[in-house]
Amino acid sequence: MTEPVCLITGAGDGTGAAMARRFAQDGYRVAMLARTAERLKRLEKEIPGSRGYVCDIADLDALRATVEQVRADLGPVSTAIHNAAQGAFKTILEADPIQFEQIFRVNTTALMVLTQCVAPGMITNGNGAIIVTGNTAAWRGKPSFCMFAPTKAAQRILAESIARDLGPKGIHVAYITIDAAIDTPSTRPRMFPDKPDEFFAKPSAIADTVYHVAHQDRSAWSFNVELRPYHEQW
Repeated sequence: MTEPVCLITGAGDGTGAAMARRFAQDGYRVAMLARTAERLKRLEKEIPGSRGYVCDIADLDALRATVEQVRADLGPVSTAIHNAAQGAFKTILEADPIQFEQIFRVNTTALMVLTQCVAPGMITNGNGAIIVTGNTAAWRGKPSFCMFAPTKAAQRILAESIARDLGPKGIHVAYITIDAAIDTPSTRPRMFPDKPDEFFAKPSAIADTVYHVAHQDRSAWSFNVELRPYHEQW
């Protein structure tokens, strides 16, 4: 098994699938982690060199076991992308602390565990990349985002700590802030059915940037990377 291996959490039909396609396009074997077996089977058929793994990353033991299975099946992970996300949108008086902790586990704690699983092999090889897909909630808290924004902000700061720790060991860690609605099969019809194409960020364009960042020359690495449509107000 000589091909590089990319592991992606949150391999949905939008950004996750687009990133899987982009890395497979350049010869990667891609491990796709998601909770839905049917979707993973479909993506396996669509994306050469990919393999799906049913995993709820909120179950940290299952996440550890799945990463080990990926290593056994495909080889050591050279690029890990934490794309899985969970959220709920309620005001502070409506918020459920138990649900908040569940969201934190998916968005932030799972990133810690994923890094602990893949970083030792990267350190041994002297290179690797860990990319985290985030959003504007990581930078500000709105009234109905009290159970989501804190988890994404913590995710960003955790990624920065990991970057400062592992960067000198040859591992590139980056945080991609997507300041946009992403054009996915669920987002457009459910939330923005009347918006034009220019309103959305294309999953394939996001995937291209993620691939580029993962392969930056080590003399010029990025950490904070922002993506938004050209007309977005910010």
